[in-house]
Amino acid sequence: MLKACYSSRYYAITHTNSMEKLTAVAEVLEQDQLADLVDPESIDPRILYSIHDPAYVRAFLTGKRPLATMQGFKNWSPQFREAILSIQAGQLLATSLALKNGISANIAQGFHHAVYAHGNAYCTFNGLALIAKQFPHKKIFILDCDQHGGNGTAEYSLTMKNLYNFSIYGLAFGCTTNERSTTRPIHNQKGNFDQYSEAIVEGFEHAIDWQADLIIYQAGMDCHQNDRCGSKWFTTEMLYERDLMVFKLAKKYNIPIMFVLAGGYQKLETLVPLHVNTFKAANEVYFNTLS
Repeated sequence: MLKACYSSRYYAITHTNSMEKLTAVAEVLEQDQLADLVDPESIDPRILYSIHDPAYVRAFLTGKRPLATMQGFKNWSPQFREAILSIQAGQLLATSLALKNGISANIAQGFHHAVYAHGNAYCTFNGLALIAKQFPHKKIFILDCDQHGGNGTAEYSLTMKNLYNFSIYGLAFGCTTNERSTTRPIHNQKGNFDQYSEAIVEGFEHAIDWQADLIIYQAGMDCHQNDRCGSKWFTTEMLYERDLMVFKLAKKYNIPIMFVLAGGYQKLETLVPLHVNTFKAANEVYFNTLS
C-alpha cells in the first residue's frame, strides 16, 4: 500500500482552509484505504537553520511578528507552529520512504514560495530545499505542477547544486530561470492539455538527462478550472490524466517519486476529492488498484 506521511498534528486552524484540508484528505484516504498513514513525528527546529535565515526561524518559533506571519497566515499559534514542524519532518521521512519503496507522499501543502529570508504565499519553510540539504548526495528534481511558479525553489537552485526546479504554471509568481531552473508557462485562458502534457514529458527528459535520484511532484490543484487561480480549460478529468501521466513516467523510467498536495483554493467539499484523485492515480499505476 502507498505510504503517506501524516499526523493529527498537521491540523491547525487558520483564516483559510489550507491547513484544514490536510486532515480532510487524510481522513478520506484512511477511510477508503488509499494510503498507509505514517506519523513523521516533529523535526528538530535547528535543522531549519540550514536553509533559512536564523532570524526568520527564531521569529517563527516564538511567534514574533512580522516575520512569523509573513507567509500569509494571519494568526500564529503554538498549534500552527507544531503543524509546520511536523509537516517538515514529513518531507524528510517521505523522501526516505520514496527512495526505499519507489513512491510515497507527504499530505502537505505549501513549500515552493518560501525564500531564504522569510516565508511567502502560504509557504512557511521551503521543504523542497530542505530535502536537497538533508540528502546532499542525491539529485533532487522538483516537478512543480502548482498553478503558481516555484519562485522560492528557483532561488534555492542557484546555490544548491543537487536541486533542479522544473515549474509548469499558469501564473509566473516571479519564478525565474537559471542553469537548474526551467519554467514552462501554459496560458490560463488560451492553453490546453496537449501543451501541458508536452511540458510534463519535457520535464521527465530533463530529469533523466540530469540523472535525478528522486522526483518531488508538486501535485497542485489550483490549476482546476473552478479554482480562483485556475486555468479555465483545466478540468477534473484532465487533472487526473496529468497525475496518471506523471506516475506512469516515473515508474517507466524507474525514478523514485514523492508527491505533495501543493495548492488548491476551493471549498473543502470540492477540493478534497481533487487531491484524493492524485492518490487514486498513484494506486492505479503502482499498486494496480483501479479508482
